[in-house]
Amino acid sequence: MGIDKVNLLLRKLTATFVTTVLFSVLFVLVYFNGVVELGYNRGNLFIAWFLVYAVFIGLIILIYGNLVSITVEYLQRKLFEQHDWLYVLILGFFGLGNGILFQDGTFAIYGMLVAIIYGVFDKWIDKRSEMGKGIKPFLIIPIVSLVLCWGFLEIISPPMPPFTKEDAVTYATSGEGSITDEFPNTIGQWEGAIGGHQVIRKTSVEEIGKEVYIVKFTEHWKNSMEEGTWKLSYLVDRQSITIDSYEGDMPTYDKFH
Repeated sequence: MGIDKVNLLLRKLTATFVTTVLFSVLFVLVYFNGVVELGYNRGNLFIAWFLVYAVFIGLIILIYGNLVSITVEYLQRKLFEQHDWLYVLILGFFGLGNGILFQDGTFAIYGMLVAIIYGVFDKWIDKRSEMGKGIKPFLIIPIVSLVLCWGFLEIISPPMPPFTKEDAVTYATSGEGSITDEFPNTIGQWEGAIGGHQVIRKTSVEEIGKEVYIVKFTEHWKNSMEEGTWKLSYLVDRQSITIDSYEGDMPTYDKFH
């Protein structure tokens, strides 16, 4: 591949990157503006939605946008080399094609705006290249902007409430159809008779780190002939729950209860 083709490819990819970041950020901020309550960790939510928009917008520009751009640029060199404004205008016209693809006039307008901005960046990068200037600002500024947006939104996010022992128990007992369904869903114990056995089921919790807990489920049973105990514990934090340990054998009456 010759140097001209390398420069062309690098320019198109850079314009794609800058345009994708710019419009993805704008769309996320517009979306955020329409949400009444964003909740906690707004910076992380911003990045998550940014990635969704970036994949969607980036793929369209990368495939459709660049194909149109390269074709129009070839025609420009043959027919209207000095008229960059016409190049940008033609890209905007083809951007309207998104409305046909998605059968929505709003997508047509968005597609036109994205195509025009892409064309402006494309020609801007081209002019800088002719003056011997690099593309680093077009790579660094979008990344820095993303980091600043993330940091600002994280700072203005309301602090998360503490994750307490009670929260850990609620998390550990929230599932349906699990082995712990018959245990108390709060810290405490239940006593009763099942299948001729006297049964005690106890739910307890121990904090082992900052907002990290061991939630324990203990069942003890006995009758005139036998008695036994089995235990199950979960390691629980705000984001996850995993089995910590399992001891003993489940009582036979559970098979019929």
